[in-house]
Formats: sequence, C-alpha cells, structure tokens
Amino acid sequence: MKTSFQRLILAAIVALTGASCAQAPVAGTGAAAVAPAMAGKVQVQWLGQAAFKITTVGGKVIVIDPWLQTNPKTPEAYRKLEALGKVDLVLVTHGHFDHMADAPALARMHNAPLWAPAGLSQSMAMLGVLPPTQALRMNKSGTVTPVGPNVKVTMVKAEHSSEMVWKNPATNQDEVHVGGEAGGFIIEFENGFKLWHMGDTGVFGDMKLIAEMYKPDLVLMPIGGGQFVMNPADAAMVTKEFIKPRTVIPMHYLTNPGLPGTPADYIKAMGSSSVKVMAINPGDMVEF
Repeated sequence: MKTSFQRLILAAIVALTGASCAQAPVAGTGAAAVAPAMAGKVQVQWLGQAAFKITTVGGKVIVIDPWLQTNPKTPEAYRKLEALGKVDLVLVTHGHFDHMADAPALARMHNAPLWAPAGLSQSMAMLGVLPPTQALRMNKSGTVTPVGPNVKVTMVKAEHSSEMVWKNPATNQDEVHVGGEAGGFIIEFENGFKLWHMGDTGVFGDMKLIAEMYKPDLVLMPIGGGQFVMNPADAAMVTKEFIKPRTVIPMHYLTNPGLPGTPADYIKAMGSSSVKVMAINPGDMVEF
C-alpha cells in the first residue's frame, strides 16, 4: 500500500514538472506551415534576427519585429509574407530596418494594428506609411490588450536608439525621421505564461526591476554584441544576476559581421546556471 502511494506521488510530480517545461523545438526549415496552438499552449517561432511569430493559447497570431523578405537568416519558406498565414497584431520595438522592415506591409495585408513606440508610430502616420488607425502609439509602462482582454502587452525599457529611415517617393532619397525611444515588450498570455521580447538593448540596471515586476518565464534576448547590442558575456550576466527566468532563447546574432556573438559563447558564459537556454534555429517553433 505504501509503495503504491509513493508511486502515485512520484507520477504526479513528474506530470507537473513536464507541464511547466517547453517542448522540444519543431524544425521549420521546410515549407511554411500554419498550425493551431495546442490547448493551453503558447507557440513561439523564431524567424531570424529579432523576428518572432507568437500564437496565443486562443489562436491569435502576434508578429514581433518582422524583417523577413531580405533577412539572410529567415528560412526561404517565410520570406513571402503570405506564408505567415493570418496575423492579428504586429509589434515593433524600434525604428531600425532590421526590426520594422516588413511591419507596415504585414499590417496592411491583414488590416492588423501595429503598436510601436509613440514617436515611431507618429512618423509612420504623418508620412503615410500607415493610417493613424493602424499606426498606434504606446510608451514604456503602457499596457494594451489588442487581441483580447486575456492577452496583455506592456512596453518596457530598452537601452538603444530608434531612428527611422524612410525613402521619400518624391525624391527617391532616404530620409531620417523620428523613431521614438526603443523598447521591449512583456506579453502575458491567457494561461499566465509571460514572455519578454527585449528588442535591441545594452545592459541597464532596471532589467532587474522589470524582471521583479513582471516575472517573465521566457526571455527573447539579443546576444550578438559588436557595436549594437549586448555581447554573450553581458547577456549571461544579466540573465543570471538580474532576470533569472526559466528559459532564454538567444536572438539577434550572426546576421551580419557586426553581430559576432554566438549561442555557444552565451551558453559557456552561463556556466552552471539552472536557466534553460534554447538555442533554436530560424524557423523552429517551441511551445510553452
């Protein structure tokens, strides 16, 4: 009797532990596939650089920082915007080309709202890139619920710049316009799972405060280093000392020579940390 009871307790512990862990990534290098989210699961698919396709528990599709058509790291199957299937929401962390290149086109294609730093959305609306009804403004600490009341999107700080380069159709010349202040996004899903897309950022002390306030389970973290974002050692330090999430997916590396950091460098710098590092490939999808 005692042995049977112990077995029941052990089985319950295993079941609970498995429920809290991410499943193994599903490779996505072949033809683009549109799969519904499993019951109670959030799907996270990396598309190269800082571009992610997120599917909520309820099946809403959120695309963050889409640079796809000319991104050398995006799988061929996803370089056609139509391959993403339906898109309910577009989020942009800042105005640089490698984060917003395909964002306006996706928003127009699906008549989806695009939320971005206030100055960036203002520039898009004034220049006619998107109508004001789609180029929506938010700022750090602001929270919106554009895909339903049970999915909360909050903008948080990032340490980066955010100018927008726009080609004037009248002159065919590039112009630099206001892009607001760079940010990141905390997304809380229907099942309580929380994700932090950090955008582009260097180290700043309030990473610890953001982690304490929002308690993200998963962090999508830039590690490329060079002259643009945190290097792997810096990223590992803030992971271990400031944020302490359950899981990290490294991003924003090796797309060009200015981003030389690698997941291997980051994992080495993490040492014996208990944080799970998921070094997935562009196109791969994981579920939480």
